[in-house]
Amino acid sequence: MSKSKLGISDREAEVLALVGQHRSNAEIAAQLFISVRTVETHVSALLRKVGVADRRALAGRAAEFGPIEDGGAQAAALPVPLTSFVGRERERAALRDAVRAHRQVTALGPGGVGKTRLALAVAADLATEFTGGAWFVDLVPVTDPAMAGAAVARALRLGEQQGRGLDESVSAALGERRVLLLLDNCEHLRDGVAPFIEHLLAQCPNVTVLATSRARLMVPFEQVFTVPPLSLGEDAVALFLDRAAALGWPVDAEQSARVHEICGRLDGLALAIELAAARLPTLGLDGLSASLADPLRLLVGGRRADERHRSVRAMLDWSQALLTAEDRCVLRRVAVFAAPFTAADAMAVAGSAELDPIAVADGLARLTEQSLLTMVPSPRGTRYRALETIRQYEREALAAAGELDEVLARHLHWCSTIADQLITDPASATRDWQRAFDAVADDMRAALAWVAALPERRADAYDLAISLARLAFARNLIGESQRRYDEAAALTDDPAAAAAALRSAAEVAGCRMRGEDMYRRYRAAGEIASSAGDSASAARDLATAAITAYRMSDTFAQPVAAGEAAALLSAARELAGADPAALAAVALAECGVLADPGDRPDTPAAITSADTAAATLPESETTVPVAISRARRAVDLADRTGDPFARSAALDALAAAQCWVGDIFAAAETTQRRVALLAAMPHTPASALEHVNALSEAAEIGIGVGDLRGSHRWAEQLRDLPLLAERGDFATSALLVVAALAGHIDEVLTASGRFIDAWELSGRPYAPSLAPAAAAVAMAHGLRGDDAARAEWLAIADTLDGASGHRFAYRAVFDAIVLLDRRQPERALAELASEPDALDERALWIWRHWYVALRAEAAVSAGHPDARGFVAAARTTVSGNPMAGAIVERAAALLEADGGI
Repeated sequence: MSKSKLGISDREAEVLALVGQHRSNAEIAAQLFISVRTVETHVSALLRKVGVADRRALAGRAAEFGPIEDGGAQAAALPVPLTSFVGRERERAALRDAVRAHRQVTALGPGGVGKTRLALAVAADLATEFTGGAWFVDLVPVTDPAMAGAAVARALRLGEQQGRGLDESVSAALGERRVLLLLDNCEHLRDGVAPFIEHLLAQCPNVTVLATSRARLMVPFEQVFTVPPLSLGEDAVALFLDRAAALGWPVDAEQSARVHEICGRLDGLALAIELAAARLPTLGLDGLSASLADPLRLLVGGRRADERHRSVRAMLDWSQALLTAEDRCVLRRVAVFAAPFTAADAMAVAGSAELDPIAVADGLARLTEQSLLTMVPSPRGTRYRALETIRQYEREALAAAGELDEVLARHLHWCSTIADQLITDPASATRDWQRAFDAVADDMRAALAWVAALPERRADAYDLAISLARLAFARNLIGESQRRYDEAAALTDDPAAAAAALRSAAEVAGCRMRGEDMYRRYRAAGEIASSAGDSASAARDLATAAITAYRMSDTFAQPVAAGEAAALLSAARELAGADPAALAAVALAECGVLADPGDRPDTPAAITSADTAAATLPESETTVPVAISRARRAVDLADRTGDPFARSAALDALAAAQCWVGDIFAAAETTQRRVALLAAMPHTPASALEHVNALSEAAEIGIGVGDLRGSHRWAEQLRDLPLLAERGDFATSALLVVAALAGHIDEVLTASGRFIDAWELSGRPYAPSLAPAAAAVAMAHGLRGDDAARAEWLAIADTLDGASGHRFAYRAVFDAIVLLDRRQPERALAELASEPDALDERALWIWRHWYVALRAEAAVSAGHPDARGFVAAARTTVSGNPMAGAIVERAAALLEADGGI
C-alpha cells in the first residue's frame, strides 16, 4: 500500500526512511532539524499508521514505501562522486585537521586543481563528528550573490519563515546544532557569500563552514588552506592510471615513465589529467605525448598570471582541437546553462539551422565520453553539466565565435517558455512542480541578470522578472518574490506597469509580515500613478497605504509619523472622484484612520468616541456605533466593485468592529462570509495574506462562540496554507487551543512538540497571538497533574506575550479549568474575580463567554452567596453558545441539587 493511502505525510516519510536505516531518534532529529520529542511523536504515529507493534518491525517495513526523492531523508547530504577519490592522503589529513580546528576554512586554488573532490572527501570523513550532519551546497548555478543564502536553504531543505529573510531563516533553523556546511565554488559570489558566512557564524556557534574558492573570502575566522597540484611522483600518476583503467585501457607498468611525463606537462592538475586520460582510448600514450609536446598548441591559451591556470587553459585548448566542429559548437553553446540540463533543453538552446537537434543530442553523448560533460542522475531524467572551469572557458569561446548574444537570447526564450508553462501549471503546490521549478530557477535568474543589463531589452527583462516573482512566491520563496517585483518596477518605463509591480511587491511584503515595506510600496505606487495622471489608481494606493498603517500596525518596527496616515487618506479622498474601487478603498481606510490626525494608529477606530466621529456621518448613521456604521459602508462600497479582496478587507473591518462592540455572534457570521468568499481564490500574494487573516480570525472567533468543530476545520485549513509551510507554531496554535477546550489532551500534548519546535526554529520571537496556545498546553499538563511541565509552558506563554497583561482572560479561563478539575473552586473564583465589563476589551476579547460561564461554575462550587446571580447573568451572556451554555447549565443543575444557595 502506498504511503499516501496510509495518510503518511512527507515529514513522516522522511522519518520512516531514517528509521529504516536504523538511525536513533537523536540522529533523525539532527538530520531533519527537528527535536527528539517530535521524532518520537512521528514514530508513534507511524507505528499506528503502518500497523506494527514496535520500532524493529517499522524499520523492516520502511523499504516498502520507497525512497524519498529530492529532499527526503534518504537524499544524501553529500553527493556521491561517480569516480573514486585517488591519492592526496597528506592533504586530506591536513585539511581534515584544519576543519576540526577552525570554524571557517577556505580550500583555495585555481580551477581544475581538485578543490571540490578534496573537500568532499574531507566532509565525508568528518560527517559523523557533526551531529547535525555534513551538507553540500553547490554554488555553481547561482549567478546572483543575493541568492547565496537561498542556495544554502535549499540544500538544507529549509524554507523562508514568515517575517524572516532566508538568511535569517537558515541561522534560526541551525541554531545550536553542530553542522558542517561545504560551500562549493564561492569565488563568483563573494559579495553574497562573505556576509552570509559572517552572519551565520555569529548566530550559530556550532556551525563550521568549509568553502572552496579561487580567491579568499576575507571574512572573520577564515583559515586558508591552499590546495596544491597532485604530486607527480605518486598521486598524479595514480589518478591517470585509475581513470585509464576505468575506461578499459590499463597502462602497463613499463609505460609509467611516459605517464609521469604526461602528468608533468599538465602540472599535476587533476582536471587536466582526467581530460587527458579520457583521450587515451583514441590517441594512446604516444598520441597524448605528441600532442602535449607541441609548444604552440600548449600555449595557445595566451598569457596567464598563474602557470597552473595556463595549463588548464592549454589542456582545454588541446581537448577542443580534438573535437569535431559540431561537438565544439555544442559544448560552447550549452555553456550558457547555469544548472544541469536535459538533452531536450540543450536541443532547444544549442540547436540552430546549421546544427541539427539530433546532432546536439549525439554531441552530448560524445562530450560525456570525453569527460567534458558529466551526467547527473535526477528523478526527472538524465541531466548534463559542465564543470565550472569548462563553462567559463566555453563562454569565452562562444564570445570569440560571435555567438554569445544569439545563444543567450535563445536561452532567455527557453527560460521564458518554461516560466510560462510553470505559471499555467495548476499543480504548483506539488513536489513535482517544485522540483521542476528548482531545476530551472538558477537559469532564469542568470537569464534575468543578462537581459536586465541591456537597455534595448528592458521589456523582456520586466516580463521575466514578473514571471520569476510569481514563481518564487508559488515556491514559497517570498523574500525573492518581493525583490523580483521591486526589480520589475525598476525595469519598466511604463508607469502603469511599474505601479502594478510595486502593488504586487507590497502584497508580498504583507505576506512576509513586513508592514513598513508594504506601506512604502503602496505609497510609491500611488505617487507613480498620480504623476501619470491615473487619479483613481493613485487614490486606491494611497488609501491602501493608510489602512496598512492600521491593519498591519503590529508588524511595523516604528509606527508611521503622527498624522501621516490621515494625510494619505485626505489625498486619496481628493483623487478618488467617482471611481468605485477608489471610493471603496477610501471607505475602508476611514475604518482605521482616526478623525484626529495627531493620533497614533495603535488604537482601532472601533473604540473611539462616537461623539468625535459622528459629525462626519449622515444623521441616520449616528444611532449606530460609528465603527459599525463605517464598516458597513465600506462593505457596501466594496460589494459594488466585485473585487473579492476589497470585499474581504471590508468584511475584516466589519468583523473587528462587531467584536469591539461585543456582538461576537455577528462577528462570527461576518468572518465566515469572508472565509467562503476567499475559498475559491487562487494562491497569489493578494489572496495569501487575506486567507491567513480570515482563517485565523474564523478559528479564533469560533472558539469565542463555542463552535469548536468549525474552529478546528478552519484551523486545519490555516495550517495547510503554503504561506505557513515554515510556520508550524502559528499554523498549529489554533488547533492546540481548540483541542484543549474540547478535552483532547493527548492530541494537545502530541501537537505541542511541533509547536515548540517551530517557535524555537523561528528564534523564540515575541508573539502575543501564540500565547493562548502555550497556555492551552499548560492547561493540558495541569489536567494530567504534571505541574512542572505546566510551569514550563506558562513561562513560554509569558515569553510569547511579553508579560503585557493584555491576555488576562484566556489565562484566567485556562487556570480556572485546571483548578475546578482539582476541586479548588475558591481559587478558580479568585482567578475570575474581576467583573467582565471592568476588563479591558483587549484583555477579554473572544473569551467573554468562557470567562463568565466558568465564573458561574466556580461561584456555585465555592458556595458563593450570590451564586444564583452569577448563573443568571452568565445564562444571558452566553445564550447561543453551546460550549459555554453547557457549562452554565451544569452550574445551574449543581445549584439546584444543592438546594438553590
